[in-house]
Amino acid sequence: MDRILVTGGAGFIGSQYVRALLTDDSPPATVTVLDGLTYAGRLDNLAPVATHPSFRFVQGDICDAPLVDTLVAEHEQIVHFAAESHVDRAIADGTAFARTNVLGTQTLLEATARRHGDAAVFVHVSTDEVYGSVPTGSSSERDLLDPSSPYSATKAASDLLALAYHRTHGVDVRVTRCANNYGPYQHPEKFIARCITNLLDGGDVPLYGDGLNVRDWLHVADHARALDLVRTKGAAGEIYNIGGGTELPNREIAERLIALCGRGRIHRVADRPGHDRRYSVDCSKIAGLLGFVPRHDFDTGLEQTVRWYAGHRAWWAPPATGKSAG
Repeated sequence: MDRILVTGGAGFIGSQYVRALLTDDSPPATVTVLDGLTYAGRLDNLAPVATHPSFRFVQGDICDAPLVDTLVAEHEQIVHFAAESHVDRAIADGTAFARTNVLGTQTLLEATARRHGDAAVFVHVSTDEVYGSVPTGSSSERDLLDPSSPYSATKAASDLLALAYHRTHGVDVRVTRCANNYGPYQHPEKFIARCITNLLDGGDVPLYGDGLNVRDWLHVADHARALDLVRTKGAAGEIYNIGGGTELPNREIAERLIALCGRGRIHRVADRPGHDRRYSVDCSKIAGLLGFVPRHDFDTGLEQTVRWYAGHRAWWAPPATGKSAG
């Protein structure tokens, strides 16, 4: 039975991954979640598996070297979600991003190298934002990194650290770079969740600039499935792009959500500094080598996500602080 340590497992994507591991038709595994329960991590995201006999929760900081060393010694597989991830917060103050995304990742890697060497699988969950804005075409795993924000710069740094620990210490590192996610349990500071909760509250949708910034969208359940393919079938030292194949401008997303909610309008706000115009990743590698194909149709997934937020007002209301434009 695999013993898996999931960092940041009380967050949006991490909790989806943990719930899938323990409730889907996955091979039996014991799962320990390490999460600091900052504003974006919530225990109620893990409520469906809280009493599962193979589940354990540890509240703690990934920069806490003694704690991390103890936990890593007990597990032979690590799936590393824990990160500061909101671009607007990074623009306001990047300090926490450098600490968590870079130092926290290094702390985990150091413990893995010391305790396991090449005997542990380390899945490092990253973002397509490390490639920077892509005017045309799609970024492949071989492309140079060109991050624009303090957030994406710290994620790029953590990617390079992870790959360096593979080359220097032989750690079985597997890096994933995913497109924008959407779905249940996403913090309302993120674009789709923010649009939905604003509209359900009778408000409008704040939209940066002309709203023509393009993103690729992937349902969080598809992301979790792709990550488990990388954990179980991926190769050491490899990078895997993960995308949904649905590239849309933010303005069109806002318009679709207004139609689904039956209310609201777009409210334009000044563009944010360094706002990347377009992200797009070439996902042929994970499709060809690991057989990953997204299962969620975007229109259906978006409608289901609206219904989830409408039916789980107690989870997101009163609205979280730190909401910002798309």
